Amino acid sequence: MRRGYILSLSEHGKDDQAGISARSGESRYEVLNGHADIGADRDGCFWKKLTAGIVADNYRLGVWLAVISAFGFSFKAILIKIAYALPQQVPVDAVTLLSLRMLIALPLFLLLYRSSGAGAPKLSSRDVAVIIILGAVGYYGASLFDFFGLVYISAGLERVILFTFPLLTLFFDAVFSGRKIRGYEWLAVLICYAGIGLAFVHDMGASSVQKNVWLGGGFIFLSALCYAFYLSGGRHLIAKYGSSRFACLALIVSTLATLVHFLLTHPLSNLIQPWQIYLLALVMAAFSTVMPVLALAAAVRRIGSSPAALISSLGPVLTIFFGWLLLDEAVSLLQMVGTLLVIGGIWLVSEKGRKAAG
Repeated sequence: MRRGYILSLSEHGKDDQAGISARSGESRYEVLNGHADIGADRDGCFWKKLTAGIVADNYRLGVWLAVISAFGFSFKAILIKIAYALPQQVPVDAVTLLSLRMLIALPLFLLLYRSSGAGAPKLSSRDVAVIIILGAVGYYGASLFDFFGLVYISAGLERVILFTFPLLTLFFDAVFSGRKIRGYEWLAVLICYAGIGLAFVHDMGASSVQKNVWLGGGFIFLSALCYAFYLSGGRHLIAKYGSSRFACLALIVSTLATLVHFLLTHPLSNLIQPWQIYLLALVMAAFSTVMPVLALAAAVRRIGSSPAALISSLGPVLTIFFGWLLLDEAVSLLQMVGTLLVIGGIWLVSEKGRKAAG
């Protein structure tokens, strides 16, 4: 205000007091208005910083959700191996353990399906038939072969072989849609299966019965094949009904198929197991079945599918680490190199595919 008064005097020295007062008032308005602008700028900076902080926190949360999802998926094999190794007169078999897991998870699937069905389009009879096929052949088959395979091989080798399902999905897509497989996809296949070969050599050296490695590896490859079929066949249904609703329906069908298999091949008395088996099945159902699916979906919403897929590549490494820590499974440089090759091959496909789509 004082500065405005002096400027007014210097520019209009012969003005009367009224003129000076008028100009002083204008200067006062300009100064006050300047302070208002500064305040507005400060408020703008505050809200920008707050928004940026929220965005950063949201992205950070998305990263952690993707890590939790990878951890949950990778820990399933560890829980299965612990259940198989539990000392009892008759060890729990693959079908019984899978049935317990799916029975415990079924209420969660039904609850999620109910919550995801609001406002969704009605299922057509053709889509119901496709979901039954994908749930029974795809997801049920993938789960069953996975549980069978883990009877014979290490958790680390299981995760490395299973992690190649994106490549198998590409092949199913090529068969169903007639799309030509690109050069970098063939390169990724070579890289991945070179890595599996190294991991196989590691397990062959660590196993006392080498034919078990071939048998278990074959089961896990069939599991990856079934899961890739499930994903590729369900792509248009996911776009139509949403990933959560489709997954819940397929998992419900898979649960029913598992229970039918159990009832046809096992007495009901097989469901009577030590409390440790029930606890492991509960953790498997909640922590390694339902939770990773929800966490991954939430992560994709926050950080996008490509970063989430990249973080999920932690899975084989986490399984190998926990296999060594909790199951006393051997770890070698050969196995780690093989694992990194598989991760690298999957990364090559996802990165090149993202650029091609963009």
